[in-house]
Amino acid sequence: MIVQTTQKSKEQLRKELLQPDVITGSEMLLRSLLLEDVDCVFGYPGGAVLYIYDAMHGNKDFKHLLTRHEQGAIHAADGYARSTGKVGVCIATSGPGATNLVTGIATAYMDSVPLVVITGNVATSVIGTDAFQEADITGITMPITKHSYLVRDVNDLPRIIKEAFHIASTGRKGPVLIDIPKDVSNDKASFYYPEKVEIRGYNPTIQPNKLQVDRMLEAISESERPVILAGGGVVYSNASEELLAFAEKTRIPVTTTLLGLGGFPSAHELWIGMPGMHGAYAANQALQNCDLLISIGARFDDRVTMKVDGFAPQAKKIVHIDVDPAEIGKIVEATIPCVGDVKAVLQMALQKAKPSNSEAWIKVVQENVKNRPLRYKDSDTELKPQHVIEMIHETTKGEAIVSTDVGQHQMWAAQYYKFNHPRSFITSGGLGTMGFGFPSAIGAQVAHPDRLVVSINGDGGMQMCSQELAICAINNIPVKIAVINNQVLGMVRQWQEIIYDNRYSHIDLAGSPDFVKLAEAYGVKGLRATNKEEARRAWQEALDTPGPVLVEFVVRKGENVYPMVTQGSTIDEMIMGDSE
Repeated sequence: MIVQTTQKSKEQLRKELLQPDVITGSEMLLRSLLLEDVDCVFGYPGGAVLYIYDAMHGNKDFKHLLTRHEQGAIHAADGYARSTGKVGVCIATSGPGATNLVTGIATAYMDSVPLVVITGNVATSVIGTDAFQEADITGITMPITKHSYLVRDVNDLPRIIKEAFHIASTGRKGPVLIDIPKDVSNDKASFYYPEKVEIRGYNPTIQPNKLQVDRMLEAISESERPVILAGGGVVYSNASEELLAFAEKTRIPVTTTLLGLGGFPSAHELWIGMPGMHGAYAANQALQNCDLLISIGARFDDRVTMKVDGFAPQAKKIVHIDVDPAEIGKIVEATIPCVGDVKAVLQMALQKAKPSNSEAWIKVVQENVKNRPLRYKDSDTELKPQHVIEMIHETTKGEAIVSTDVGQHQMWAAQYYKFNHPRSFITSGGLGTMGFGFPSAIGAQVAHPDRLVVSINGDGGMQMCSQELAICAINNIPVKIAVINNQVLGMVRQWQEIIYDNRYSHIDLAGSPDFVKLAEAYGVKGLRATNKEEARRAWQEALDTPGPVLVEFVVRKGENVYPMVTQGSTIDEMIMGDSE
């Protein structure tokens, strides 16, 4: 595990790193990363980055974790970034090493996660000649990076690294790629690391327009049925405390999107659940019946709005707060647009915020929460996946960092695990990347060695990243891995059942490996549970084990996620399923 450097040694290290020595580009890179307080880099070596890896040899200050696949490296860096708010860093070689990062870059881009992605490339003299393991990674990733650099002069490298971290971590956060040709990584120059960044044309709006904030407060004073839709921007801007204070001061119910979970305490009387395709009844009904909708750091994703022209039909005014002006009006027209950092907007609003006329409305919303909670038909003979998630929540008291892969288990985790804190739920929202869950949990655990990290996966996604079990065993990274095994691509099966009239096509995962034996083959303890008693016993054993543990929960194959809104329907047209 990563050992944190003391403050005194950090100061001494910084002084040493800033020395104007004549060094190689590889040594510049390592120095620059340390000066950016990067405490772990996730990566996989290859020919084009061998000078960089050679510079790591014997460097006790530089921490690197060797994953078993480049996609595992970038997902781990992503989990590190989401759980800390810091910039995650990964390294891969040219050609296939770089292209193996593409899915992870797109995942981070869709969810506004700050990453600095470092790739090697062939020497500058042969770029464009289809040299061995050459790929135009800056061109390939142009649509899915916030910015990218191809470094042609070693003298530019420190400035580029400084700029990359600034761009990745400011405004709407996102991944920045730095492509370093092999000869540049070996060229020498005098090292100088800039103290500040000035980029012409890049000045994100942080402070909001006061007039727009005043307009929002006026709309709140006139409203009787207001609702706050809080998204991932609340978490990313570290504005959870401000959101809580704002909701309490204005007396407005709050619904949180998938990426917003944890941004508002789930036990609070004003929280009404997650909205959208698999959202809570109370949350969806509130959005459809509100007279004022305040979107805070949410981008009106189609899984939240569903049929857009039927979304929030009674809202006389829609406030949209977002740091990215391109998101405002992109999907849902905003009556009151407010560009700025969520934390800054809420801090300004709190200065003059007053209660809305919402007490009658709050009673209606709370009645819906009480009378139409999430439900499922439990069983004493079969292990239900919802029960497994409830058990994990109960035993961890909502204090764990939870990562998920993508599919039914992801939705059940969002529904049945109640999050107490921001940055405690790590999941691929916008891209829906299978294989993301387990490596991202590794990154979160490296960042938080003393916290409990739980990785919840399906049997499909687990097979896309299972090779990373090796690094958990070798480095004793104590992630607790739950595999919800229904022997099928569950969400695809559910859609084929409900939308495609039970025409099941290529979803059978019954030939999957024995996950217990797979874990043991990598040197990780493996356990299995097929009923409630076994589940509780196995999970408690996992929690009591100091190292990594995989628990396979064999659950009912035909279980569906409810509520569900089918595409083309409005969010109040919910299929309630077993509870209907």
